[in-house]
Amino acid sequence: MAYSLGIDAGGTYTDSILIRNSDGKVIGSNKALTTYPDLLAGITESIDGLDKEKLKLVTMVSVSTTLATNTILEKTGYPVALILVGDYEIPADSEIENCIMVQGGHDSYGNEIANLDLPAVESFILRLKDRVSAFAVSSYFSIRNPEHELRIKALIQELSGLPVICGHELAQSLGAYERGVTAYLNAQLLPVAESFLKTVVSEIERRGLEPRIAMLRCDGSVVSMHEAMRKPIESVFSGPAASLLGASYLSGHETCAVIDVGGTSTDVSLIRKGLPYLSETGAVLGGWQTKVRALKMETSAMGGDSHIWVQGSRINIGPRRVIPLCRAAVLYPSFMDTLKKRWVPDKLKLNEHIQATKFFVRTTQKPVNLSREEEELLALIKNEPLSLKDIYWDKPILPPRKVMDSLVQKRLVQAIGFTPTDALHVLGEYTEWDSKASILGATLLANFTGTGRHEFCVNVKQLFARNMAKDLISFLMEGVDRNEIEKVLEGNFFSRFKVDIPVVLLGGPVRAYVEDLKKLIEAEVIVPEYSDVGNAVGALVGKGIKRVEITVRTTYSESRYDLRTKGVFVYTPVGRRHFVMRNEAIEFAEEFGRKLVLDYMAESGLSPDQVTVNVEKRDIMVHTGDIPLETRFVFEGISNSDVYEKAVSEHKKIYKSVCKPLD
Repeated sequence: MAYSLGIDAGGTYTDSILIRNSDGKVIGSNKALTTYPDLLAGITESIDGLDKEKLKLVTMVSVSTTLATNTILEKTGYPVALILVGDYEIPADSEIENCIMVQGGHDSYGNEIANLDLPAVESFILRLKDRVSAFAVSSYFSIRNPEHELRIKALIQELSGLPVICGHELAQSLGAYERGVTAYLNAQLLPVAESFLKTVVSEIERRGLEPRIAMLRCDGSVVSMHEAMRKPIESVFSGPAASLLGASYLSGHETCAVIDVGGTSTDVSLIRKGLPYLSETGAVLGGWQTKVRALKMETSAMGGDSHIWVQGSRINIGPRRVIPLCRAAVLYPSFMDTLKKRWVPDKLKLNEHIQATKFFVRTTQKPVNLSREEEELLALIKNEPLSLKDIYWDKPILPPRKVMDSLVQKRLVQAIGFTPTDALHVLGEYTEWDSKASILGATLLANFTGTGRHEFCVNVKQLFARNMAKDLISFLMEGVDRNEIEKVLEGNFFSRFKVDIPVVLLGGPVRAYVEDLKKLIEAEVIVPEYSDVGNAVGALVGKGIKRVEITVRTTYSESRYDLRTKGVFVYTPVGRRHFVMRNEAIEFAEEFGRKLVLDYMAESGLSPDQVTVNVEKRDIMVHTGDIPLETRFVFEGISNSDVYEKAVSEHKKIYKSVCKPLD
């Protein structure tokens, strides 16, 4: 008897699940707290709760995580420098730091349009190499010719030895700036991904197991460990992808909407006839438009551990995740005494950090390259939770908010505060931790809003449910103004929204929100068995998939009356090739695309007979009857072997693209 092990590391919990390969039956699951920032203890404890004899028979391990998603949402990614090659239009509200734009780039045929300004690049590298963890590079039309990106990559490696991510390595679609953003975010995530995956491998090896290890990507497919560490941006929605596949499997519905409530975020997505609903423009996360092929989803920085804070009489949720008061009381023996001191800040000075229920504690992360202000503040923060008043008890003013934000971003300080989880503890609808801390925290915050403790928590719960409904309707009714949706949900009308497909809820205490959600929308709301570990189930449902795009483009003489071809270029993910004859170019493209797919699958331990390669070919014509201006191939390799026999349907898609002259 063989088994498969699914592991999902979320912002709050790390879930593990065992599935029997022969029939796909879930035969055991366990949850453990995610230990942050060192994940090993949480992963170990989660796996330890499973049957030890069955663990010895595990042949496959697949993992998913929301860590990359949370890193971007919470803006805690590692410092990165971005080099843009060409003439870019950078949005005025861009938050990219350490960025330079230099001369260079290519045209849509892959011809150089300007010499690469390597001296400017070299100066930029030398100035920043000791202040960043990686570099990202994006050159204009690098999908047609990556030469400038590769030359810069070689120079960075020579001068700094730091990791380098190039735009053409992550995406083959048009949009130079978006490829730059994708490379930038990917570079931020490299240390996060490496740490997570090495931790998983070390724990599996420690147990004497030798299974195949894979990771779920954000399009619902699984990839090898090597690929996952090289391209962590593609795992940025692996948690939501896992929840989507897991919800469909556990509920038995091939078509359903899914609301996944995690510790840090809430994600809404859709699966239709067994196929994830994918974004055609690339994943959007935290306001960043990327070129990552991913689930189309609505995500918000609102989860069970989101910080509840008040300003005036208004209740705010997030965007930062904190340790709930009820859990802090268990983790830190002295915390209840600290909370009972009842520091009441000036109501006019309230902000996200200045709260009666906000506390800070040191993590085990080692400080590196801190400013003087950061060093001074960090020295005042101890291994036991303290409020800002306790930290600065002998100072005339509180520390600048940006300094504390920076320490939290660098994972040197962990915040503690009131959360939706605390509200459920007060209401008696979830009692995992110490309710006394939650009750005291609710009492303190309720005083600022002019309500009672119970009413305050009911308001928090209703606000959370309303945000869930808003995210769901906004996702399903694409194009409808979100403010108008909010008016309907918050108004007192004789009508409400109706959802025609089942809505499946996943996450810890999601059952507590079912009735509140039903008051806002008319829908069949389902909380399946094992809903609290649905992501770990979904991590095992994905198939091994590799997608490669190759374009064959014909060039003509400049005269409009002489349409003789001048040559044919083949653009691949690793560069371009020139041919005189079009039929030779087409033949090369077809063979090379298959080879790239099979070579990739071989790295994952799959032989050619275990892989089905589907090829989609699309000709783009200038005039009817002419030789196509472009022929675009999409090669998709899909592993034939399921993780278990009752796996979901194979991933299929229709490749849609529009020929555009601008990158």
